[in-house]
Amino acid sequence: MKPRSTERGSSCVNRRRTGKPPAFLYCPFSLIMSEDFALEAGRLRIAGITPYTSLDYPGKFAAVAFLQGCPWRCLYCHNPFMQPREFDPHYVHSSWEELVGLLKRRRGLLDAVVFSGGEPTLDAALPAAAQAVKAMGFAVGLHTSGCYPEHLQKVLPYVDWVGLDIKASLHDKQAYRYITGLSKSDPADHALHALKLIQAAGVDYECRTTAHPAYLPDEKVLGIAHELLELGVKKFALQVYRAPKELNLPFPNVGYEYPQAETVRQLQSLFPCFELRRG
Repeated sequence: MKPRSTERGSSCVNRRRTGKPPAFLYCPFSLIMSEDFALEAGRLRIAGITPYTSLDYPGKFAAVAFLQGCPWRCLYCHNPFMQPREFDPHYVHSSWEELVGLLKRRRGLLDAVVFSGGEPTLDAALPAAAQAVKAMGFAVGLHTSGCYPEHLQKVLPYVDWVGLDIKASLHDKQAYRYITGLSKSDPADHALHALKLIQAAGVDYECRTTAHPAYLPDEKVLGIAHELLELGVKKFALQVYRAPKELNLPFPNVGYEYPQAETVRQLQSLFPCFELRRG
């Protein structure tokens, strides 16, 4: 199984455990930051890396680092082995050293690094890693569900673009809990708080929703769109659910009848920037 972007179509490099550690390219971190700062960035728990993609940061060629750990259990999660904070012993995980080595080799070919997951803001080393990446001359992108607004606030000063996942109506706490697999807490409130923090920081961002008619029929998709519009969102992406063959996910794939053409037309008219993505 290859780890995948939870909301987009790219897969990342991961390897079955063979008993041999991967050969990492050592990077002298002192050339980037102080020794203490580099040590903190080196604690980043990277499950896998996509070395090159044009999908995960709009308008830029990027590498994607998938960070281990997520507190939510979304029904359509493509990376369930990244949910625990500990690495899956069946896979050889990646590392900060491997990411830095990749960036050194691909100077001039890559524009950015996207931190995805899992939920990247769970990792306390993320702010240090983001600063180190920027010090190397790369833009920093972030994929987040907004589940840790207080952690997000700490990393936003070092982020150039955010893809914020909106799972359901921000006013429907029951639906949000259903999709995220939670029986307690208020994931919708966390997502709304995260959106307001991103807007206050002035960081470029998009909101995106992964949708299937079983839990988001067309009328609910339009309801989410109107909520986001009222909140000042300018960029929205609707990502149609897809079921990888290797995962036993609860919903079947859908055809081009979803969303309806009229729904797409309305979404296009609502947002200055709207994109329909089909895996």
